[in-house]
Amino acid sequence: MPIKITDLNYVYSKGTPFQKAALKNVNLEIADGEFWGVIGHTGSGKSTLFSHLNALTRIQSGKIEIDEFTLIGNGGKKPKRKHRPDYKALRARVGMVFQYPEYQLFAETVADDVAFGAKNIGVKGDELNERVKSAIEMVGLDYNEVSSRSPFDLSGGQKRRVALAGVLAMHPKILVLDEPTAGLDPRGKREILDLITKIKETLCPTVIMISHNMDEVARYCDKIAVMAGGELKLVSTPAELFSQTELLRDLHIEMPGVTALACELNSLGLNVSRSVLTEAQLVEEILRAKGVTE
Repeated sequence: MPIKITDLNYVYSKGTPFQKAALKNVNLEIADGEFWGVIGHTGSGKSTLFSHLNALTRIQSGKIEIDEFTLIGNGGKKPKRKHRPDYKALRARVGMVFQYPEYQLFAETVADDVAFGAKNIGVKGDELNERVKSAIEMVGLDYNEVSSRSPFDLSGGQKRRVALAGVLAMHPKILVLDEPTAGLDPRGKREILDLITKIKETLCPTVIMISHNMDEVARYCDKIAVMAGGELKLVSTPAELFSQTELLRDLHIEMPGVTALACELNSLGLNVSRSVLTEAQLVEEILRAKGVTE
């Protein structure tokens, strides 16, 4: 079990009139090789929860176990040296890609930007050069064409790929993505998500995607964690979650577009399943309901 979160709590501005509980007694286990979606309204605690995984946010109360790493609450203070995990190794294991990562590019060339994180964890020489080249090519860019260019001369979509390559060059086994398709057009969204699926198959077996897009989590994720008011309200498969109309209403969660259309067709008398998640599944259900066979 690569990730186990136990009784995790976090309070912003603790001890002040502005204090706010961001996480309340969260318990969650994520198995190796799973693709998780994390949903919930703005302020529900999604990003705060997963910024704990590589100690970007220090634990105040609770415990997180990630393979051989253990993070224990210490009031948010820096732990004593003898209790301190190897943060460089942890951050190499858990790669974080923030929302609009292209705004965090800074180096003179694409190659230098992609190399930054790997250098910080001690990779150098030929291995560093090979990781940079491999990561750039993995995100679908031509190394010879872009490596010596300024990242600021690239398109928005290319910049996002460069930012992702910088994380991949550290060879993480767990990849956390915060709204990876924000601001992209439909084609760009599909390309990035297909790329993430490829990365999962080849480099990062465990992927956690924070998203407001129900169509994306329904199509790509194995499991979904629902956050609300700092609490983990529910863990479910996409099919189970999006087939429960009343529960979705209570949690103020929208259905994926395809599922909503299936429910509408059902209400109009066409006996199609309410748990379809993709266009292909909906077409198959319509043909079945109409008695059309191949």
